Amino acid sequence: MTEGDGDSVDTSCRRSPSRTVIEAVAEAEGVPTEELRPPTYASLHDIVDPEALDSLFAPRSNGTPRSDGAVSFPYCGYHVTVEADGSITLEETDGRTE
Repeated sequence: MTEGDGDSVDTSCRRSPSRTVIEAVAEAEGVPTEELRPPTYASLHDIVDPEALDSLFAPRSNGTPRSDGAVSFPYCGYHVTVEADGSITLEETDGRTE
């Protein structure tokens, strides 16, 4: 996965969506995940509720996985799309901290 142009991240080990977003943006920016924080980068908490994001894609109450759905939001200069299958797509935008 590299920055921009709709690249996707393989999440076969099924990490939480919020963690995967942070890891994908850090990788695209070429920084360690622990450096993806204010003041240089916006906090994910300022953009989206990470617990709500994780809950949105968590298995249903009967344990079956969610098979469809997606959510998109701007974050750190990227238009981030999270898919129900765990994939994350980053598309570069004009702004850095949205």
